[in-house]
Amino acid sequence: MIRLDDIYFIRGERTILDDVHLHMKRGEHWVVLGKNGSGKTTLLELITGYLFPSSGKVRVLGQPYGEIDLREVRNRIGYISQSLMEKLTLRDPVWEVVATGEYGFLRFYQDIPDEVRRKALDRLERVRLPHVADQPLGTLSQGERKKVMLARALMTDPSVLILDEPCSGLDLYERELLLQDIESLGKSDELLMVYVTHHIEEIVPVFTHIALMDQGKIVAQGEKKQVLTEQLLRDAYQVPVDIQWINDRPWIHVI
Repeated sequence: MIRLDDIYFIRGERTILDDVHLHMKRGEHWVVLGKNGSGKTTLLELITGYLFPSSGKVRVLGQPYGEIDLREVRNRIGYISQSLMEKLTLRDPVWEVVATGEYGFLRFYQDIPDEVRRKALDRLERVRLPHVADQPLGTLSQGERKKVMLARALMTDPSVLILDEPCSGLDLYERELLLQDIESLGKSDELLMVYVTHHIEEIVPVFTHIALMDQGKIVAQGEKKQVLTEQLLRDAYQVPVDIQWINDRPWIHVI
């Protein structure tokens, strides 16, 4: 579903991505890990087609970037990021914010079709927030806003869902509620999730594979228990750690 081959991304004298090869298949859910500046966000922006590699090939959902209309592919990609959330209007009602996902708008300036409103209300039901549909977005907690972003991303029934640090800024309670919704979504065989985080404890059981990045390279990739080893994490983060697995979820300790 997502394939990156021989990817280099160079800006000036800096190589941000260095000979990246990555193949994410249907039925897998990936987590991208790495220090700040390791290239994680650049990788996501290549997948979504907002950046293009200096060299190499990006193919998403069978479509080779640079040869097709990117808008058609983007309609099949749900994307959640803090930068996108900051562009939304806090005074707009929640259901309307969700409905913008149908068209990729940031807000509406015309009448919204009834079927799009009904669809937005259904997506709010899926993330357990139907009761806030008519409230302004700005009245919601950070956790609720992140779930609104998730509902918005689901408006187009995406084949790929990209989540860029969705739990950033959340307290323990709201983080766990959001992770429950992500876990539930991942049970669909038709969806591939790509999740970027700094926090290994967010890798809930639904995630199957890890790409570990360091200085623009993918230094390890594969099934999560093969990549989440103490040695590989020590090498990537330069911090001595140990890992405990509890109910198929990793917890890290600095030692």
